[in-house]
Formats: sequence, C-alpha cells, structure tokens
Amino acid sequence: MVAESLCWIGVDWGSSHLRAWALDARGQVLARGGSERGMLSLTPDEYESALLNVIGDWLPDTSRRDVLVCGMAGARQGWREAAYLPVPTRLDALARSAVSPPCQDPRLRVRLLPGLCQTAPGHFDVMRGEETQLAGLIADDPDTSGFVCLPGTHAKWARLERGAMTRFTTFLTGELYALLARQSVLRHSVAHGQSAELLDDPGCHEAFVAAVRESLASPGDFSAHLFGLRAADLLDDNLPAGEGRAAHLAARLSGLVIGLELAGTRLPDPGVTPVGPVTLIGDAALCERYALALEAVGHTSRCLDGERAVLDGLALAHRALARQPLAE
Repeated sequence: MVAESLCWIGVDWGSSHLRAWALDARGQVLARGGSERGMLSLTPDEYESALLNVIGDWLPDTSRRDVLVCGMAGARQGWREAAYLPVPTRLDALARSAVSPPCQDPRLRVRLLPGLCQTAPGHFDVMRGEETQLAGLIADDPDTSGFVCLPGTHAKWARLERGAMTRFTTFLTGELYALLARQSVLRHSVAHGQSAELLDDPGCHEAFVAAVRESLASPGDFSAHLFGLRAADLLDDNLPAGEGRAAHLAARLSGLVIGLELAGTRLPDPGVTPVGPVTLIGDAALCERYALALEAVGHTSRCLDGERAVLDGLALAHRALARQPLAE
C-alpha cells in the first residue's frame, strides 16, 4: 500500500496536464499518476478535486501529507498565484516564496512553488516549472555553473553561476516548427512531427546538420531558407521520392529552426572560449536532437532526464520546507 510508506507528494502541474509522484522518506518513487486536467481547463475552485482524483488513493486516512507543486498551478490564472521571483536568484531558495492554496481535505498540505522572471528592458521573460528542473541540477552540487537548455515547445536557455540563475531566454522553437509544418505552405512538403526516427536515415541526418549550420551562419536568411524547402520539393530531382522526400525536408526544417535558436543564444565560439558541456534537460529524443545540433557547431553536451530533474528539484524544495515553515 502506498499510504503506508508515503512521506510526501510531488506534482508538476502544467497548462495542459499534471504529473504526480508518491515518494517515501528516501525520495524513492512509490507510484506515478497524471491527468489531462491542466491549468487551462480549471478554475481555482476545481484544483483540489482534480488533484484528489489523481493522488486520493495514495493518502492515508487521517494524517496530513505535504504536496509540493511546481508549474502553472501557481500562475495568476491558476490555483493561487505564487509570484515570479526576479533573476538573479539562487535555485535552492525557491521554497522560501512558496504559497499555500486553500484546501478542504484535512489530509492535504499543499505548497505552490514560484516561477522566475526577467525584467531588464528588452529582455522580459518568464518561466514557470522549468526553474524546478534547473533546481534539480544543484541538488547534489550547490555551486553548479554553466549553460542549460530545456528543449520543447518553448525552449529555455539558462545561465547558472554557482547555483544561481543569472539570466535566461525563451525561444518559440517547437511551436514555430509546428506552425510551419502544419499551417504554412510547407505543410504540402514536410512530414509532420519531430520524431527522432527522422534522423536515423543518413540523408536526413546530413540534411539536419547542414541546416543547423546554415541558420547559425546566416540567421538573416532564415525566411529565404524556409521557402527554399518548398522550392526544393518542387524542383530538386536529387531528393528522395515519396515519404523519404517529406522526411528529408522535415529534418531540414528542424535543423533550420534549431539553428536559428542556437544563433540567438550567442554561445561563445567553442574554438575561442570553451564553455564546457551544455546541459540538456527533457525528453530523451528531443535532447538527442539538440545534442546533434550542438555537436555540429562544435559544442559538447550532456543529457538529463526531465522527470529525474523535476523530482530532484521538488525534493530540494521539500527539504527546505522541513527546515523552516513558510508563510501561508
């Protein structure tokens, strides 16, 4: 029975879904759960019932358990706002600004972790949820430094300096790819999706790498390169036929948008200023794609599992909660 060993519960509550983990006193996962009840589908008075639908069977009959939540449940439109913390800020200090939403069930003691914001003129940015994954990096090494990328629909690039987040940038890369592949003129030419299998083919692999380098070398030509995909589909007899043709063009489109992102990060030239491995956090297949893009332009990387990172970050905050009470 989960309830017998349950110490606390971690929750990652996004815009479209929630993930929850039952954890014992050693931080080992006893059970996993989830639902499609994300922030966009809930009103504030529906959060508690949505949470109980996922974790209710884990809870003991009488005693209270801590539930630590990161993500969009703490947004202004969420359960209760956990205001953004401005950078620079230490990632092991997130728990100090957690807030407690009202709960009717006496078995719940819920804390919502804050997100982070950047308010320098011309560099406004926000994140909510990713900061907890980043905090997972410093759980074992409080002085972690370096560049970190969280690929996804809205890819995040962060700079850590001795355990503190000093700056970050969000890129609309995943959403841009989806819009171009599904709603632009390119929908007639490219295969939908960004599956890792596209790059298993040597021709697709080569097309992806070449496109990354082109975008990085000449970001101002990005729009022209995009239309070139459509023109190549119509005119280039050297492209594969059938599904292979669409896969080749999809790999090239993926390389173009990721290369444009890399241009925007302004990573130092690896031949002049080595930056050490870039840490990639998230879905394994997508991280492998970014690792290939970074390798193509001379940077090394390491990939970390997104679930492990968020659990480590939640555990770091849970330990901080145990040391000091937080304001309601």
